[in-house]
Amino acid sequence: QVQLVESGGGLVQPGGSLRLSCAASGRTFSNSAMGWFRQAPGKERKFVAAISWPGTITYYTDSVKGRFTISRDNAKNTVYLQMNSLKPEDTAVYYCAARPTRVVATEIGDYNSWGQGTQVTVSS
Repeated sequence: QVQLVESGGGLVQPGGSLRLSCAASGRTFSNSAMGWFRQAPGKERKFVAAISWPGTITYYTDSVKGRFTISRDNAKNTVYLQMNSLKPEDTAVYYCAARPTRVVATEIGDYNSWGQGTQVTVSS
């Protein structure tokens, strides 16, 4: 499996921006599609965005399209989630995930490696 460590979360005002990072190590970052999920208090973990290997294809849940951008730096074994125009409903713990194929996916069960999560709070 791939070991994943997220960073970059924090408290931001509505309309603000944050960039999350996910550093990967271990088995291999190569040939792994990556995803971001989030879990709000009392709710299920849900898909946010995914990126293929080596990064030519991206996919987003409708609620973040046009506001969030997923990208990867394969030389640094890192995937990013740039979040702009943040809203209070974006408040959640954000998790990075990896799957052992190149193709993007949106289901939790499609990923076999997870980070510990990073808290994002959008509030005035």
